Amino acid sequence: MRTINISEFKAKCLAILQEVSRTSQPITVLKHGKPLVFVSPAVDPGTKMPQENLLGTVEIVGDILEPVIEAEAWEAEKGKL
Repeated sequence: MRTINISEFKAKCLAILQEVSRTSQPITVLKHGKPLVFVSPAVDPGTKMPQENLLGTVEIVGDILEPVIEAEAWEAEKGKL
């Protein structure tokens, strides 16, 4: 990730903001060598979250609460029952 000193950010603020928007690459602004702010591109409100693309693609084919195999078959449970 690119870093930039606050003095350079102040001098080139508009150009830097346009670059971040254009490239989608965030920039960290430093003050005395320490991170002050993180500049990242805005998220378009119309953009779907990745999870939304999966909506309607999952099918439940069994009991999702019960174990797939019986407890007697579990290696960790052998000898306890």
